[in-house]
Amino acid sequence: MRRAPLTVTALLVAAGLVLAGCGGGDEPSDDQTPASQQVEGAEEVAATWPLTGLTVSGDDEVAQEHPVLVAKMDNTYASAPQVGLGSADLVVEELVEGGLTRLAAFYYSQVPDRVGPVRSMRASDIGIVSPVDGTMVTSGAAGVTISRIKKAGIAFFQEGSAGFARDSSRSAPYNLFANLTEVAKEAAVDATRPEDYLPWGPEEDFPKGQPAKKIAAVFGGGHTTNWSYDGKGYVNENSYAADGDEFPADTVLVLRVTVGDAGYRDPAGNPVPETKLEGKGEAMIFHGGRLVRGTWKKTGLDAPITLSTKAGTLEVPAGHTWIELVPAANGNVTFSK
Repeated sequence: MRRAPLTVTALLVAAGLVLAGCGGGDEPSDDQTPASQQVEGAEEVAATWPLTGLTVSGDDEVAQEHPVLVAKMDNTYASAPQVGLGSADLVVEELVEGGLTRLAAFYYSQVPDRVGPVRSMRASDIGIVSPVDGTMVTSGAAGVTISRIKKAGIAFFQEGSAGFARDSSRSAPYNLFANLTEVAKEAAVDATRPEDYLPWGPEEDFPKGQPAKKIAAVFGGGHTTNWSYDGKGYVNENSYAADGDEFPADTVLVLRVTVGDAGYRDPAGNPVPETKLEGKGEAMIFHGGRLVRGTWKKTGLDAPITLSTKAGTLEVPAGHTWIELVPAANGNVTFSK
């Protein structure tokens, strides 16, 4: 069931309540950071971005007049250079046919002019985008996939919509790009704040864990994504992103997931896999050169991801997170100091 997001009016109520309830000290503050904001039922929601947990500062509004836009991007050598990853709030890497992977790049706090190459959707995307009512930006999809996407209530924009164009300097099908500022205008909604994609928390509360500065996420023999910690964040060692446009990963979150058969084959005859992002499984959180092990849980395709350890709930340090959906059956994750 799709949840109603938080409205701008509700989000701004707390600011007035705080001002009305304070006695004395009328001097203006230089603090540009929005205060925590009250919503219906007296619940307070921090003024943070839903896809990163980072504080909204200055004149930025926590609620945008567009939904979360999720661009499906190719992740093979033929896609190089990928454009727009550096502006994404969050990225999910998922298995597709032939043992390869594709990226679901989430945009909300910033909407770049150009992203791509844009490729097709999969049924796996239902569980990936539904928790924040994301709108897909895609080249299209197989008929059976489009039917399931529509049934799940997921909006999407595809080639032929405003903002999509082919780049004649590249070879098809790796030459479709989307201008997200144009797509955002077409997808405009009443300003709302989506729910948090992950359980965000402060850096100081993250458990110590064990040293882990090198990571290899193996997607079952066809593709491996390698990461290294450089003292500030995680560098994707086999990224296809354009120089200077790499995703700034503060955290790499690995979820071991069940992968089934989507029930059809691609044009080359390969069976199309379907990641089931619901249920529970092993979680590995890499942050600050350390690894903390835990368990992830998601009670439905549209439900949020929760994380825990034997000690209790587990939060992801606020920042930019890359999520690896590694198959539990034939995938693997290795790491070293």
